[in-house]
Amino acid sequence: MSSALTPLPPIDSDQLETKAVLKKLSSANRYLAELKGVSGSIPNQGILINTLSL
Repeated sequence: MSSALTPLPPIDSDQLETKAVLKKLSSANRYLAELKGVSGSIPNQGILINTLSL
C-alpha cells in the first residue's frame, strides 16, 4: 500500500509572512526550546520524535 503525497499549491511569500504567522513564530520558538530542555530527561528520545508527526 503506497500513499503518495500530493504537491502543495504555490503560495506567495506575502501569504506566509502575515502578522498572525509572525506572532505565532515567537511562541513556537519558546515552546520548542522548552521541549528541547525536557527531551533530555526522556530515556528513549525516539518515542518523542516519532510522535511529533501525529
